[in-house]
Amino acid sequence: MRILRRRRFAVLLLAAGALAPATYPALAQTPPRQETSMPSDIDPQSGFRLPLPRREDLDETARQTFDEASKPGANIAGLQGPAGVQLYSPKTTRHLRALNRYLRFEAGISPRIREIAILATAREMDSQFEWVAHEPEALKEGVPQDVIDVIKHRKSTAGLDPTDALVIELGRQLWRDHKVSAETFAKLKQTFGPNKLVDLVLLMGNYAGTAAMLTAVDMQLHKGKQPLLPIPCLSLGADEKLVGRHRLLAQRRHGRRKLRPGDACTRQQE
Repeated sequence: MRILRRRRFAVLLLAAGALAPATYPALAQTPPRQETSMPSDIDPQSGFRLPLPRREDLDETARQTFDEASKPGANIAGLQGPAGVQLYSPKTTRHLRALNRYLRFEAGISPRIREIAILATAREMDSQFEWVAHEPEALKEGVPQDVIDVIKHRKSTAGLDPTDALVIELGRQLWRDHKVSAETFAKLKQTFGPNKLVDLVLLMGNYAGTAAMLTAVDMQLHKGKQPLLPIPCLSLGADEKLVGRHRLLAQRRHGRRKLRPGDACTRQQE
């Protein structure tokens, strides 16, 4: 009797083993589920954590900003961007827009240097929205792709045009090191003169402030836009590690949450 039971059990095991290979391929062919929704606190119309103010609720100055930002091609991002957030501070809107316009177009900073300065700031602030808006602008203004890649991937500036390299180094020292060396400052003053140097720093500070605002409201990329900037995170496999100093930054900025769609990571294979 015991022998019969053992034989039956062995037959069942063999049958299960025969069936198992047939089930695994079916599971392997099932595509992974991908979440496509925005974070729950994001307003679907504005693309950030606050609803877009209604035009009729704004004062005259803010209405002008609303109307200008609503025109196609009036600015890079339209109302789903800094202009939409700034509507919540109507008294500052006119001044902020005038300052930005002066620093970008009237301060005598060349378009190429302007975009390098903006990208250097966006990179060190990890501002995905600013980067996605300004990488195409930089290419349009003649910034070479290899210069963009040096900023994007925090590579050495050796071999770059000296002025390009100097502006990139300024961004890194301002926003990463929080200290500009005497040598760097002397080179900047010699290259730009004291007046244009101050305007250059003001331009970078303007975009750093915008990056902070966009971070606070968790501004989402426009529909159809893909992230272009590698940003550190902690959703790593056992065979991956964060590059250098980004581990601490990732802990501070992202905690240990899983990635959302649109997030990007700076990773390095072990």
